[in-house]
Amino acid sequence: MTGCLVDCSDRGAEFHLDTRRVRRAFDRVAAGYETRAVLQRTVEAHCLARLDLVRLTPQSILDLGCGPGVAGRALLKRYRGARVTGIDFAPAMLRVARGRRRWFSAQRFVCADAQALPLAADSVDLAFSNLTVQWCNDPAAVLAEVRRVLRPGGLFMFTSLGPDTLKELRSAWRAVDRTTHVSAFIDMHDLGDALGRSGFEQPVLDVERFCLTYPDVHALAVDLKAIGASNATAGRRRALTSRSAWTAMRAAYESLRSDGRLPATYEVVYAHAWKPLAPRRRDPDQARLVSFHPPRRRRP
Repeated sequence: MTGCLVDCSDRGAEFHLDTRRVRRAFDRVAAGYETRAVLQRTVEAHCLARLDLVRLTPQSILDLGCGPGVAGRALLKRYRGARVTGIDFAPAMLRVARGRRRWFSAQRFVCADAQALPLAADSVDLAFSNLTVQWCNDPAAVLAEVRRVLRPGGLFMFTSLGPDTLKELRSAWRAVDRTTHVSAFIDMHDLGDALGRSGFEQPVLDVERFCLTYPDVHALAVDLKAIGASNATAGRRRALTSRSAWTAMRAAYESLRSDGRLPATYEVVYAHAWKPLAPRRRDPDQARLVSFHPPRRRRP
């Protein structure tokens, strides 16, 4: 892949994601995802609303990580006459999206990896992506690919999860063992730097925190499973978790109970940036890692 100025190839790390496991998890929940993913739909609506702040009349739109196609339908309603290409790596999600597409809709769907888009260079006016980047092992490749397919002057509008996401669950498990139970996420400032080094201009980023509450840890686990958010990290425990470990984790989590409920924080990063109208000279020597929090450490 040419033109990528950010190296994020730490594939031996304990937080490296098993993409086949991630895909299977999303395939299993595809039929009910739209109704269960309440937070995801809320974030999506907030991100779509931010398009009111930019002057853009796109004809070709990329809905990256389209899931059941909800954002794509909203984008078609917003931009009459546009064409929307929805890309997702979970085949079952795309089957649901196609089933909910209206006749003669300008929505099409492609099963592909966000890190290797099957689209021509300079073919997209607007790339929109909601809570997808955090599921990619190489977010630098995603940024490079989006920049490649955007036309000069095109906009990338997206959201991702920040390092405070599920901090309570991560902390509770740390009281039990040192295996990985929650994914690593990119800090807003590192993501902004990565956008700049990848060749985007005028990056704007900010954070919104959501706190969901649950009656117990079991309800949280059920909710995460229902939206496909299973633990797919390389450093996860491979054997079944013992009853004593679950008991210890629940006890640690209980210390955070407030007003009779257990909190679960989600840190959402909103970002947008533009592809320059004219090619910009970039220095390959500036390449460096995108930082994940907690760090993606290599195994000894």
